[in-house]
Amino acid sequence: MMMSAFTNTLLLAVVSLLALVSAAPVHLRLRDVFVPPITSPTNETVWVVGQQYNVTWNTSNAPVDITNKMGRVVLATNYLQDYENPLASNFSILDGWVTVTAPNVTTGNDYTIVLFGDSGNYSPNFTITDAAQDHESFILDL
Repeated sequence: MMMSAFTNTLLLAVVSLLALVSAAPVHLRLRDVFVPPITSPTNETVWVVGQQYNVTWNTSNAPVDITNKMGRVVLATNYLQDYENPLASNFSILDGWVTVTAPNVTTGNDYTIVLFGDSGNYSPNFTITDAAQDHESFILDL
């Protein structure tokens, strides 16, 4: 019986110690989520496959403590993101721009850019076209 009382006392001491440690104040630093509006491309933008373009966003209201400063730019169509094939990655979202190459995709006007860092921010829909394909269509129309 003596062993049982000792075990119970030891168990109570350990549980009390754990409760004390878990009740200790934790000082977390408050961080802000940064959702910069994309300024380019716009809904009037046309990219040609294989050409380079600047994706730009407004950094004027960037908070001091951003949760994730490393950016990634992906292409989306119909809000389906091609996260496996980023157009750019590992850049600071505080830069306000990054150069990308228009990917080889089907001509369409339902493409958007998604800027990831703290969050995913979508550009307006814009057009990507294959210049060679458009040139062939123009010749056939003559």
